[in-house]
Amino acid sequence: MEREGNDCVMPHNSNMTLLNDDVDDDQTTNLRSTFWLDRVGEVILTFNSNGLSWKLVESLGNVATEIKLSDVYAVELTDQGLVHISNIPHATEHLLLGHEKKMYRFTVHGFTRSRSQPSQMILAEYTFGHGNLQTCQMWVNQLSASLNLEVERPKNLLVFVHPRSGKGTGCRTWEAVAPIFSRAKVETKVIVTERAGQAFEVMSSIKNKELNSYDGVVAVGGDGFFNEILNGFLSPRLKAPNPPTPPDFLHLVKDNGDSLVLDEKETVEETSNDSEDQFPLISNLEQSGSRISYSCSEDMDPEFPVPNERFRFGIIPSGSTDAIVICTTGVRDPITSALQIVLGKRVKLDIAQVVRWKTTPTSEVDPYVRYAASFSGYGFYGDVITESEKYRWMGPKRYDYAGTMVFLRHRSYEAEISYLDVESDETNFTSKRNRHGSLLRALRAPHKPERYICRVNCKVCNEKPDLTTTGVSGLTPHLCSEKRWVRSKGRFLSVGAAVISCRNEKAPDGLVADAHLSDGLLHLILIRDCPHASYLWHLTQLSRRGGSPLNFKFVEHHKTPAFTFTSSGTESVWNLDGEIFQAHQLSAQVFRGLVCMFASGPEV
Repeated sequence: MEREGNDCVMPHNSNMTLLNDDVDDDQTTNLRSTFWLDRVGEVILTFNSNGLSWKLVESLGNVATEIKLSDVYAVELTDQGLVHISNIPHATEHLLLGHEKKMYRFTVHGFTRSRSQPSQMILAEYTFGHGNLQTCQMWVNQLSASLNLEVERPKNLLVFVHPRSGKGTGCRTWEAVAPIFSRAKVETKVIVTERAGQAFEVMSSIKNKELNSYDGVVAVGGDGFFNEILNGFLSPRLKAPNPPTPPDFLHLVKDNGDSLVLDEKETVEETSNDSEDQFPLISNLEQSGSRISYSCSEDMDPEFPVPNERFRFGIIPSGSTDAIVICTTGVRDPITSALQIVLGKRVKLDIAQVVRWKTTPTSEVDPYVRYAASFSGYGFYGDVITESEKYRWMGPKRYDYAGTMVFLRHRSYEAEISYLDVESDETNFTSKRNRHGSLLRALRAPHKPERYICRVNCKVCNEKPDLTTTGVSGLTPHLCSEKRWVRSKGRFLSVGAAVISCRNEKAPDGLVADAHLSDGLLHLILIRDCPHASYLWHLTQLSRRGGSPLNFKFVEHHKTPAFTFTSSGTESVWNLDGEIFQAHQLSAQVFRGLVCMFASGPEV
């Protein structure tokens, strides 16, 4: 029997038999006993290496119900109490007054999948009753010992709660899922933040010795709150080279020995609305994987490596959009996120490094490094986040209002973007389609390219990088492979760089439907100035499941490991994972699978 929710209470009966089978070849003990299953009846319960299964003692059929051990997150011995029996033999019905009996009980806590949303996990409890306390205790001990062998499951977590995230439900969200952690015997140190930047300060100042005592960090909040924690973790611990830049960008970026330097002979291809001319390129980069160095900074404990396979991050959604959670778990549900954390799920996530060189056109060069896990956006995206700050009292609805106001203004910005072109059939197809496809053909999209969506056990994300061309651990893919810089210049309504698909409730397929969690590529989306109606059509396609928001003549979509940006105006505001980021000139690159998340990816 499968129960939704956590209100199941189980009964018990003393007339039971216990059978201990021989030890299997895999050294896992098989147990078989007769129990009373709450709200079901008398069942034969069997336990083996795969999990639990049970079937009614007296049944017309031979139908068994089971729960896999991997779907069980806790087991506990409960107090002696009543077990409700809903299906018992007629001959014994008079023996159980009101179909209830007082028994010793133990409860198995697990989950089932939602029928309408496969990615959503629903709490399930199964309470078994028996007349003998030692029998219940033996089953609890055996199940607990088996669960303890699940080494991926965390034992100690640091939890940050944002009390004002989203609709201000951060504390209530944590209170709702906290029992899951306590039942699973996961120790949690909970910090409820009192001001902006507090989580960053704690993560950046915590000693590595203490950080090593945790199996991971959990953020109860939105994408912006997770970004704060992520930056607090990476900023003092990750020593990474500066992003690569085209030759004419280097007069601002002085090589400090870590940055990746291009061959001065390399030329740059320019593209614009007015010209499709291409200049010859020399794909000869003075970049070697041996020059890439990842280590802890000198003033930190060197025993905490980055990347770190053991240490994982979790997010329990309580924000306004929660795009990272939707992309990594498949659903915006605190229960599902909590279960994936306590079950020790694991998926790698790309992280973008964004280096701001100048804040304004007249400012001094002062490099400032930030990291993003989902999206960096300029123009429309920067204007929306700036406008929304005026209406924080509205809660999440402020983004709808701000988006409408910014759309009506229809402002475009002069800028120049250069990106590393990755030589692949898919990228070439996308570039040609964006340059030469007609608006009518794009809107009708009669021959859409096949999209490989990122799912559980994704082949793209699990593909091992070629270490002969990607350097250390494959964190910087394509940087040493054959490529060229391409320049795009003109007036843009928006410039966006998506690390993941960025699916959310308003964009069910995300900004880029076939973006992956860990393929080492950014999706650079350039929206050139266009008529108001055309831009509205593009936004409408974003809001539709199965839409084609990228199939417009004024939209450029490029997969790239790195890009640079320079604004031609005086204003330059970026949206970095939901946070305001002032940057007149910046460079960015992506690190493949830099961090691990407590998640498994969306279900099919």
